[in-house]
Amino acid sequence: MGGLDSTIINTALPAIISDLHGIELIGWIVAVFLLGTAVSTPLWSKLGEHVGNKKSYQLAATFFVLGSLLQGMSPNMVFLICARTLMGIGNGGMISLPYIIYARMYTNPRKRMQVLGFVSASYSMATIIGPLVGGYIVDTFSWHWVFYLNVPIGLISIFFVQVYDRMAERKPKTNSVDYAGASLMTVGLVLLLTGIELIGTVNWIIVAVLIGAAAVTLTVMFQIENRVEDPIIPNRLFKNRPLMIDFVLFTLIWGAFIGFLIYSPMWAQGLLGTSALIGGATQIPGSITDFLGSGTVAPMRRFLTPQRVVAVGIITLIIAFALLVFAGIKTPYWILLIAGAFEGFGNGACFNELQIKVQQDADTQDVPIATSFSFLIRMLSQTFTASIFGIILNHALSNGVLRSGGRITMQMMNKLSDATNISSLPHNLIPQMRVILFNGLHNIMILSLGLMLVSLAINLWAQKLEREKYQLKHAGAAQTTSN
Repeated sequence: MGGLDSTIINTALPAIISDLHGIELIGWIVAVFLLGTAVSTPLWSKLGEHVGNKKSYQLAATFFVLGSLLQGMSPNMVFLICARTLMGIGNGGMISLPYIIYARMYTNPRKRMQVLGFVSASYSMATIIGPLVGGYIVDTFSWHWVFYLNVPIGLISIFFVQVYDRMAERKPKTNSVDYAGASLMTVGLVLLLTGIELIGTVNWIIVAVLIGAAAVTLTVMFQIENRVEDPIIPNRLFKNRPLMIDFVLFTLIWGAFIGFLIYSPMWAQGLLGTSALIGGATQIPGSITDFLGSGTVAPMRRFLTPQRVVAVGIITLIIAFALLVFAGIKTPYWILLIAGAFEGFGNGACFNELQIKVQQDADTQDVPIATSFSFLIRMLSQTFTASIFGIILNHALSNGVLRSGGRITMQMMNKLSDATNISSLPHNLIPQMRVILFNGLHNIMILSLGLMLVSLAINLWAQKLEREKYQLKHAGAAQTTSN
């Protein structure tokens, strides 16, 4: 369901924007889903500790299904955004709880890497099917049905988990729930990300107040976390340097990744004039190579250190974004496919290696919360960068419309991203409109490339620390042998 939705929504976005007239709110469609996912992720892991991961997953899937149903019924952008928030809350448990279960089922890291390869295969298959099915549905029926598709799949998922998941749950925790920490974390994150989303659209004083209130709320939360018996996010996680490096790399890599995921279909449809089906197909090469990248991690670990495996993924991602940064407005469609292939391989390799590394670097008692926190920071990063990308695109569109002297309107730019409506636009203005859209998309890819270059710099430093740790360990072993 996660794989289908992540690709179908990007395929359907141009048609949704054209129908509901909300290109200015495109950032919100993505941001609220990621916000709901981010805020709920650690809460679902805590719920799993108290009621069991099975029940927690089934409840999360129920939220996901209900959100999907309501999105399909959406009469306007505000209703759709609210329904997508509910869906995001369910998604937080759907994507994180299984990985906590994998850590319990497969204690051997190499075996777990192989299992995650199979997990990536199922996800990749869904993301391959998603653009094809989504594009066909949008072109043949309407965008509403791409959301209804999740309903029967979600219900079947809940039923299958009930029938086939017979793994004995650990004894539920009986200590008190950290309600204060959970509430403060939720409020703080919502304030922070709302403030970020509003940058450039409201008075800067409002943005400053929201971000300031978020900082105060989160500071109070961390003070409370020092005193409670079972904190939502233990402060000891932030004292573990290898774990913090993992978290930072997750943050940067997934912040850049969302740029390609959201905007490559728009590049194809808005700049190249493709259909929704062909635009969505830009995701297919990455879906295939994502599985390949994930599957090669275990073999690479036989002769490469963990951080060098991550470096392979980062370099591959740098190539993907460099292709789009140096691409022009008339870049052929096949360049998007090649960039997608590099992006998928790098993403698969980085995710598999970093997810295992988080669980190895964390203390045994912290594996569940470290796992869920790694998903939290990925979602926060994607929410933040999706908001920034939306601001960048809106800024480019607004400037372009203003410079056109009234000949081009924002409503016309809405229609440009949907090939079925392009015939209603003035033919002589389409090249100028595409230049406006290209400027926004190009700036988004420049920022994504910059994030990946920062990731590479941090990775090189982490490799240095890795070598020093190995040398120290080797020297200690040699000294023991000598004695």
